[in-house]
Amino acid sequence: MSYFPVVGRIALGVVAALSAGGAVAQSAAKPPMVEWLIPAPETHVPQTPEQVEAGRKFGRELPPPEVLQPILDPALPAYEPRRDIAITGTFRGASSDVLVVLVEKWFEKFKTYHPGVTLSIAPPYAGSLGAVELIKGDLDFVFVSRELRPADIGDFKAKFGYEPTSIPVSGGSYRHFGALDAVGFFVNKDNPLEEISFAQIDAMYSTTRHRGGQAITRWGELGLGGEWADKPIRRYGIKPWNGFEEFVRQRVLSKDGRRGEWRDDITMEKLVFPMAKHVADDRYGIGYSGLAYIDAAVKMIPVVANAGDPPQAPTYENVALATYPLSRLIFLNVNKAPGKPLPHALEEFLRFILSREGQQVVLDHARYIPLRMNQAQNARALFAN
Repeated sequence: MSYFPVVGRIALGVVAALSAGGAVAQSAAKPPMVEWLIPAPETHVPQTPEQVEAGRKFGRELPPPEVLQPILDPALPAYEPRRDIAITGTFRGASSDVLVVLVEKWFEKFKTYHPGVTLSIAPPYAGSLGAVELIKGDLDFVFVSRELRPADIGDFKAKFGYEPTSIPVSGGSYRHFGALDAVGFFVNKDNPLEEISFAQIDAMYSTTRHRGGQAITRWGELGLGGEWADKPIRRYGIKPWNGFEEFVRQRVLSKDGRRGEWRDDITMEKLVFPMAKHVADDRYGIGYSGLAYIDAAVKMIPVVANAGDPPQAPTYENVALATYPLSRLIFLNVNKAPGKPLPHALEEFLRFILSREGQQVVLDHARYIPLRMNQAQNARALFAN
């Protein structure tokens, strides 16, 4: 397996010991930073129209598993099937093309506990199409390998008066091309920057700056001195709407229910593919992309989600332990009215997915990363009554 034929640098934070639940023991002192060089992955190309159509009909063919594999969080609860009520019924759903095999494996395992329940998905496989059918009321659930489009959420709320419930059911991948890889920010390899915070990214990229502070336009405002102090920051980003763009907007630029808006002087690309090359060629550039697309000599930057947190580099370990704050999630979306329960069978299916046995299915599939205990707990709270 190739790692990050052009060399890129990754700055690694020396992080304190991690608990079984993935919590980080914070130190009062700033950890020293270590840099190492690893080869960049191969350059990918967009899917052909034929590949896109095949994915809609049969599910997308995913790359081989990573050589490294995570371990299951031992704190995840064992699945204990309910026996006090009958768990039966037939439920129809939809799925993104990259999730078809995983979803079918969940169905198969759940059937061994509850043979009276029939769960199914059918082509065309595309999360965007499934969300539309959820609004129509033709489906009971939709597996989507990204956050829902704002338009889908708005249309749903306009019809029902509340938003769809999006429940995390798995981590994303680490750097699988086309399969929900984690997102990283990067600068030119000559840049001395060692870390960047969500607040700083927001101040550089947004007009709304919901995280407070003034707009940041020069490298000196990020603490760089010497010849860097007065140099302009040249931002690169992905044109809306795009799954990577929406993820960064929601995770970093939006806060407390307020949606972040992009600056109009960002160099925007329709696709994620050119991002690393742009920054590799621009001494004063910064950009972001999925880790599968880091195909040029750039420097990956550890990120700090909240003031006082240790910087987290986009390493496999940090993504697998869910300490890296730009790791992604897979969601099961349902129509759950506030204060009303889901059908018993769907609730039981979610309890199974969020158990040790359900996340073992993710681990066995070997493309995505199982949830940690704290993530599973937060997900259960979304449908508990």
